[in-house]
Amino acid sequence: MNAADLRLIFAGTPDFAATHLQALLDAKLNVVAVYTQPDRPAGRGHKLTMSAVKQLAIQHGLPVYQPASLKSAEAQAELATLQPDLMVVVAYGLILPQGVLDTPQLGCINSHASLLPRWRGAAPIQRAIEAGDTDSGVTIMQMEAGLDTGPMLLKRATPISPTDTGGSLHDRLAALGATALPEAIQGLAQGTLSAEVQDDALACYAHKLTKADGLIDWQLPATSLVDRIRAFNPWPLCQARLQDKVIKLWAAELADDQPAGQPGEILAADRTGLTVACGSGALRLTRLQWPGGKPLAFADLYNARREHFAPGVLLENGQ
Repeated sequence: MNAADLRLIFAGTPDFAATHLQALLDAKLNVVAVYTQPDRPAGRGHKLTMSAVKQLAIQHGLPVYQPASLKSAEAQAELATLQPDLMVVVAYGLILPQGVLDTPQLGCINSHASLLPRWRGAAPIQRAIEAGDTDSGVTIMQMEAGLDTGPMLLKRATPISPTDTGGSLHDRLAALGATALPEAIQGLAQGTLSAEVQDDALACYAHKLTKADGLIDWQLPATSLVDRIRAFNPWPLCQARLQDKVIKLWAAELADDQPAGQPGEILAADRTGLTVACGSGALRLTRLQWPGGKPLAFADLYNARREHFAPGVLLENGQ
């Protein structure tokens, strides 16, 4: 059987998923329907907004289904009427009950942004950077009832560079997964893929990101804080309090050979950055956002607000 002969259902919601859907369309695969989460309020006006996947599906004239849940018999019966051979799931955001997993002839597969079993869960990209991992990747896996526990069909790896952020790694993994997914579907159609069972002992849980992740704690080592600042860019962004101002931290690097100071103390400020003492070591903040302003290189912010960054001033935890 050829991949083009399969009836595919695609289920996904954000940009990461839309990149994968576009790859299936570019490969001329037969996507018979798209599932995505219901429209959500977004922006300052809280206007109902379509997901990135829904917008793409509409552009290509694909039928779109947006159930609030797939747990009901009605939702599962509706899906079954589409007679899918395979369901492709990418960052959908809804749990697939066993009845859904069993509906397609070839089951359901998922493109997951981690070299499984390393990071299972909602935020594998950011948690990998936060943990100081040196590589990441995408795993195409056969889905089962457990959370990201299914057998692995195809992996593609990429190094995590010291300058990668949550945003840059997200974009690279989206492109990597979009390349791997049609290949995996072709392998499934032709029966050439062999599934590899995951080693549960190697798994970590990638907790969902919240705004609280951005609350910086200067008691942590400088190496950990630099990784957190990278991981949570562009969301939720680390932040710290400088006197009565909450500033957002967009980029940082380790600072070498700095004098000791109490955690959060400004040690130096110049056009190269703002050097701050941590629980161990120090970091240099190189890109900041002043309240009400845009993200700026510290050199630009320093020129305009030098009086706020005197050595000895304390940056407080971002609460």
